[in-house]
Amino acid sequence: MGNQEEQSLKEAKRAEERAAEEAKRLAREQEREKAYLAREQAIEEAQKERKAKRSEKRAAEEIEQLARDQAGREAYIAREKAIAEAQEARRLKAKKQSPE
Repeated sequence: MGNQEEQSLKEAKRAEERAAEEAKRLAREQEREKAYLAREQAIEEAQKERKAKRSEKRAAEEIEQLARDQAGREAYIAREKAIAEAQEARRLKAKKQSPE
């Protein structure tokens, strides 16, 4: 009977050790999963931040381009006006100098 009790105690001890190992394994697995999710979240946040910065940069570039386009149109109009005024001035000068 002593041998059987000893065997039962060893089996119970092994079962406890297996249960403890399983608990440790589950805890390690949960920690790995938690770390993985944290890394994934950090990557996602960084991507969102880069996307927002790209959007801001693109918006700023569009505003700058619109300003350059507007300045170009205004310069073109000013040149055309100056040409027209110079032509009108020459026409009036020619009209004054020509005998009627």
